[in-house]
Formats: sequence, C-alpha cells, structure tokens
Amino acid sequence: MFTLLHPFLKISPREVEFSRRNFSCSRADIRERLENVGRAFLHGYHAALEEIDLETLATKLDQIGTEHQGFAYEGAAMALALLDGITPWKKANRFQQFLAGPGEPHIYMVCIGAGWAYARLPWLRRRIESAMAGFDPLLCWLVIDGYGFHEGYFHWHTGFHRRVVRLSLDAQHVFYQGLGRSLWFICGADPAQLRHTVSGFAPQFQNDAWSGIGLACAYAGGLDRSELDELLAYAGPHAPAVAQGAAFAAKARQVAGNPAHHTEQACRAFCGMSAEEAAMLCDQTRQAIDAGHHCPWQHWRELLQTEFAPFTQPTCHPESPKETHESNPARNVVECRV
Repeated sequence: MFTLLHPFLKISPREVEFSRRNFSCSRADIRERLENVGRAFLHGYHAALEEIDLETLATKLDQIGTEHQGFAYEGAAMALALLDGITPWKKANRFQQFLAGPGEPHIYMVCIGAGWAYARLPWLRRRIESAMAGFDPLLCWLVIDGYGFHEGYFHWHTGFHRRVVRLSLDAQHVFYQGLGRSLWFICGADPAQLRHTVSGFAPQFQNDAWSGIGLACAYAGGLDRSELDELLAYAGPHAPAVAQGAAFAAKARQVAGNPAHHTEQACRAFCGMSAEEAAMLCDQTRQAIDAGHHCPWQHWRELLQTEFAPFTQPTCHPESPKETHESNPARNVVECRV
C-alpha cells in the first residue's frame, strides 16, 4: 500500500530552491547553505518513503554529514507521520516506533517533522492540538512549531493567517516560533530584513518570532560573528528570545550528538557561553518548569529568557546597531554606541 502512495507523496527537489519559493537572498553562499538544508530534509523524507525497516532507514539517514543529520531525521519523521495519517486503519504506527527507536536522539527534529505532516493533512491539521497528546508532554509543542514553519515556508506569499487563528492562544505563540524559524529562509538570513518583517507582526507574537529566528540561526547557520552581533542588536528588546532560541538549538544538537561550529559561535554571540553551557542551562531551567503551567513550553522559554535578559539588552535603537562589547567573559553584552 505504501509503495502505491510514493509517487503521489514525492516532493520535487525544486521545492527547496529559493527561486521556486521566491525567497529573498542577496548572498550566494547563504542561499546555497540554506538550500542544502532543504536537500538534506528531502533526502530523509524520500528515504522514509522507500525504506520499510526503521533501523535500515536510520543507517541511511546517518550517512549524511553530522551537520545536516537533524534535517534528514526531520524529513523522515514527516514522511512517516504522513503515511500513518493517510492509512489510519493500519495497526503499525511507524512514526511512534521511529520516535521511540532510532529517531529518539533527534526527538526535537522528529516532533517538528510531525508538524509538517499534520499541516498537509486537513483532518489532522484541524485537531492538531489534540493530536499532540501522544507525544512527550513538553516537547509535544514542537509539533505546533513544525506546523508554523511549514505554513511560513510554503505559504508565506499566499497567506498563513487563516490557519493560525484556529489555534489556542498558547499554540499561536508556538506557531509564531515556527514561523520565525521559517523567516531565516524566507529572508535569506538577512538581519535587517528579519527585523523589518517581524516588526509587521502583532506585538504579542514578535517575541515568539525572534525566538524562532535565534533557533534557526544557531541550528542552520549562515552568519559570521560580526553579523551575529548585528542580528542580536536588531532584535532590540527581544534579544533574550534570540538567546533562548540559540540555547534550544544547542540542546537539540547536544541530545542528538551532532554539534556544529556555527551553533557554538551563535551561542557565544547570543548567550555569552558555549553551546554545551547553553544546553546545560536548558536542563536547569527545565527542572524549574511549573508542572501546573497551562503551557509548559512557554514557561520553559520564559525561564530561559529571564536568565539571558540582564546580559542581552541593547542600549540603542535596534535599527542602528553599531558595535558589540564583551564586558563579561562569561556573557556577551550588546552595546550600541552612538
């Protein structure tokens, strides 16, 4: 049955090209980097469509370079969740088996991949919050993040607003985190364009979007140190959200065992600490999450942002980042001099 579905589920390699998506990017090196992320995702997606045995699938995914493995697992997760959603009468839940098995170290990316699948299945999209029930009670919110990323990446120019309003307020905040991640691609990692785009969002969701931008920047990469400092300054009062997003990226890579130099560099620029230290801070704040909080994911983000707030506040208008200054060897303080 799955084999018969494959021709209908395949995604053209052109779908991740900036020219096809009409994304803005003035730098060929960044465009190539971010298109390679899409290619790694499609590699995992198509591998999962073709390979029935999950251990063999994992072997194929692990053949991709360490930097891009997470994206391949994300794509595989989307394919498996999509197949399960299309054939609900089958007893075997391949997605959950994958999540509990070879995909477990990549749990952050696997949960996001499920959100991609649910975005494409109307009967699951309409009840996406209830569909999260079978996931980890904290990381389940990454399903909504994946949904937000999908809507931004594929529907930025045709409108995503009609879908976000159907979510609860908590889910809308996480949706905008995923949407913020998609902006890293849509805006070609350009700090000024990112600031301009986010400024057009409703004020209550701008912090969420900056959190997603920080996560995508640290996980996917693309900027050098001076550009990272510029991005943090453009974030203005949302700089703690950028740092929090970078810390989440560090944690996701730590759990998966696929560290990357650009993640280390982003954590030092945004968080003022190493990626390993940022991941440890994620663990520490996770222990402090209020079990009774209406959205534990949001509370986790708030706790991390509170940790970073004293060290990431710009002292000038975010439209005019001038210079950075490291006054504390353990933290990076953005100081814009006029």
